[in-house]
Amino acid sequence: MSVKQRATQSVTMTVERSLLTRARQAGINLSATLVAALDAELRHYETRRWQEENHEALEALNRFHDEHGCFSDEYRTF
Repeated sequence: MSVKQRATQSVTMTVERSLLTRARQAGINLSATLVAALDAELRHYETRRWQEENHEALEALNRFHDEHGCFSDEYRTF
């Protein structure tokens, strides 16, 4: 029988004492809060990176649109 690896990992981190006290008093789950904050920050970072990596293609698409309009212009009824 193999041991199933946990999807989480314990880490040691430093938090300002006053923040930790306030978080505990408020009943905030530090692990869940860190996971949510890291996920949001990483999504933001990955979005910026994707935009930077695809900057030239996005500019080309914008130029094409400026010159030729939208692909669906001839089919719109509004």
